[in-house]
Amino acid sequence: MTTDAYADLVSLRTDLPIWDRFFTVAPLVVIGTREAGGEDDLAPKHMAGPMSWDNYFGFVCAPSHSTYVNIRRDKAFTVSYPRQSQVVLTSLAASPRCADGSKSAIQGLPTFPAREIEGVFLRDSQLCLECRLDRIVDEVGPNSLIIGKVVAVYVHRDALRTKNRYDADVVADQPLLVYLHPGRFAEIRDSRRFPFPAGFKR
Repeated sequence: MTTDAYADLVSLRTDLPIWDRFFTVAPLVVIGTREAGGEDDLAPKHMAGPMSWDNYFGFVCAPSHSTYVNIRRDKAFTVSYPRQSQVVLTSLAASPRCADGSKSAIQGLPTFPAREIEGVFLRDSQLCLECRLDRIVDEVGPNSLIIGKVVAVYVHRDALRTKNRYDADVVADQPLLVYLHPGRFAEIRDSRRFPFPAGFKR
């Protein structure tokens, strides 16, 4: 006896954006850039992650955003992976700009400077990347995909995988903050080894 595979599925229209109709899991990162006047800018993003098995990182951004404008001009950006305890700080980085175009909320965020490029990280982040612009793919719908080459990386010592620690313990001790689009977040503490088939190769 066969069952209808579509019996429990709801078909959605694709002439409208679909992503607000269900939850998806994504990393939550803070992208750092430098404004034309020299001020630091921080902006949270969730459509983000590795772009290759090599050291490339990318994220989706709107061309109208200062993050996009700054990266196109300066060819560089930072990436901070915040902790669960930094959710409010991450949210503040999304504060709207003042009438003069500044983001006063950012001035109160704890940061520290990058070493290889001009920019800052969100202090106490679990993972920090410094990236030089590799390419921008425009017209992905109303957005653009920004890809950078990682030129420096800093990992909190307790989040670093080593031969002397079980991976499950690393995740349990240093939980991962994730964004559940739309509008929620979660903390991952429990993890299990993925059951790759015998002979699997990357």
